[in-house]
Amino acid sequence: MLTKLFINGNWEDALSGKTFPTINPATTEVIAHIAEGGAEDVDRAVQAARAALDGPWGKMNAAERAKIIWKMGERIMARADELAKLETMDNGKTITESSRIDVPYSADLYFYYAGAATKLEGHTIPVNGPYFCYTLREPLGVVGLIVPWNFPLLLASRKVAAALAAGNTVILKPAAQTPLTAIALAEIGMEAGLPPGVLNVVPGHGATAGAALVKHPGVDGVALTGGTATGQQLMRDASNTVKKLHLELGGKSPNIVFADADLEAAAKMALMGIFYNKGEVCTAGSRLLVEKSIYDNFIEKVIERAKKMQPGDPMDPKARLGPLVSAAQLENVKKYVALGEQEGARLLVGGRQPEAAPVKGYFFQPTIFDQVQPDSTIAQEEIFGPVLATLTFQDGDELLKIANGTMYGLAAAIWTKDIKKAHRLAKEIKAGTVWINTYNNYDAAMPYGGYKMSGFGVESGMAAFEFYSQSKSVWVDLS
Repeated sequence: MLTKLFINGNWEDALSGKTFPTINPATTEVIAHIAEGGAEDVDRAVQAARAALDGPWGKMNAAERAKIIWKMGERIMARADELAKLETMDNGKTITESSRIDVPYSADLYFYYAGAATKLEGHTIPVNGPYFCYTLREPLGVVGLIVPWNFPLLLASRKVAAALAAGNTVILKPAAQTPLTAIALAEIGMEAGLPPGVLNVVPGHGATAGAALVKHPGVDGVALTGGTATGQQLMRDASNTVKKLHLELGGKSPNIVFADADLEAAAKMALMGIFYNKGEVCTAGSRLLVEKSIYDNFIEKVIERAKKMQPGDPMDPKARLGPLVSAAQLENVKKYVALGEQEGARLLVGGRQPEAAPVKGYFFQPTIFDQVQPDSTIAQEEIFGPVLATLTFQDGDELLKIANGTMYGLAAAIWTKDIKKAHRLAKEIKAGTVWINTYNNYDAAMPYGGYKMSGFGVESGMAAFEFYSQSKSVWVDLS
């Protein structure tokens, strides 16, 4: 298993000689010891990326880049079983999720952006006077990509594919908890024909490798998916070099169920909305807002399904709920459950580690609270675990106050058969994505981003190029 840094097309030890363990959250055993990148390694990667940008990659036309990006998607699918197992082993998500969602969706991002690479166009613009004016769309340059541990391959691919399609060179820093598929992605890029230095992978910790990447004057932009506090620190660190930033941060998404909804479908998707990937999802429907007249009946449907969703060995194709990613995240979830009980919410289901998990590890039961106050901690703060806070509403004004009543604005869902009401509410909710009668749908072509303290900038689709490229205006005197 490859465990080294990937810099300028070569597998390298960290200059410090340091390594760190990556741990299987289902067994608590060390999978491998990974080279620990530091500031000096980031500097080497930036130099390699700059040389590639000024050299072979920068001189390659968009159609040639597109062929390589497409091949990366093909190589991901050719290695799908291997990548799915690596992802499950490193993150704890079920093998079903890794194999059916994370890996194929990652490949699809490369297929989409291979096609998009030749669609970056400028404009001719009529202006006053005898001038011919046009714009050029050019790469941003050397970009740093910092990805979290909840969807390691998928979120890396969402960034890498768009960055490469725009003609940038990349330094990818995966989360220290889940570096394995990022290292495999470096190998895939090499197999597909990326020139040395185009894609560099530097595993390490946020306070060292991540901070060095953000502060480095040779990095033109940084895209982060992470927590809001991390995004705030990144903005401070990037200010000295005035870097272009894209931040996809936390969420506390409202999943809204009206009395006229298809309650069976809504109940089924309410579970998927919060317990998919064990709740370690930025857009998790962690606040279930139910119209008061149907609350008791509806919550029984949710509870009945939740009780059947017990944690299991994530390598078992029948498992529906794997372990949390780390011991630290397990303790974080326990802390929030205790806070929920202390603040007066009623625990309906779960709230504990299972008494007899099939394998040892960081498992936690699917957990549901009711009698949750809108301003309580578990209704306001992102838990990032399998914990659902349920609330009720009686009318539209109360609903909007609760739905928009957090610092976040990443996603929301609306369940109703009244399509006029659905569209009206979709406009009034302050969130970057709103699902109607569904949840957690994504596509490489569909823009994705947040409002408020969920960040700024958009990923996926052609809109992603607003970050990964820059526009140049050219004036020609015709007088």
